[in-house]
Amino acid sequence: MPTLPDGRPVPDPTADEPAMLADWLDFHRGTLAVKCSGLDDAQTRVASVPSSSLTLLGLVQHLAEVERNWFQRVLAGRVVPPVYEGPAGGFALDPGRTCEQALAVWRREVAVSRELCAGRSLEDLGRLSEQEAAVSGISEVSLRWILVHLIEEYARHNGHADLLREGIDGVTGP
Repeated sequence: MPTLPDGRPVPDPTADEPAMLADWLDFHRGTLAVKCSGLDDAQTRVASVPSSSLTLLGLVQHLAEVERNWFQRVLAGRVVPPVYEGPAGGFALDPGRTCEQALAVWRREVAVSRELCAGRSLEDLGRLSEQEAAVSGISEVSLRWILVHLIEEYARHNGHADLLREGIDGVTGP
């Protein structure tokens, strides 16, 4: 698969649907990693604006939680604990956790997600938790739905990461 100069994979423009969805999710995963590259720990802890606690480190942690939830809990039906303790969905920062540690955890979660998707049909169903089902009004989602949702989730948060990175050192770009 070809890559951009920053190392992100270029999604195959003629792939079938399963491969194209996986390629686009990998592209967005790669974008998150690029947004964090070359920064020290203090920089990844810089909030977007004074009224917000949103940081690049928090985004990495949150997306590790997102990966675990949608692929391990929902798709595979596993009972697994949160990646990070606390009610903040992974966004809360621990003074002792480095960005490199958080990226390693996130990469492990991505690897497990890929393993759980391998060989599955896009029509395979996963079950939402009772709490998620009560909020959304649905109890099951297909792997297709999960992949589209994760592409959307990463794309949205990569927009945040773009603004965070620009505020930290002026670096902009895709």
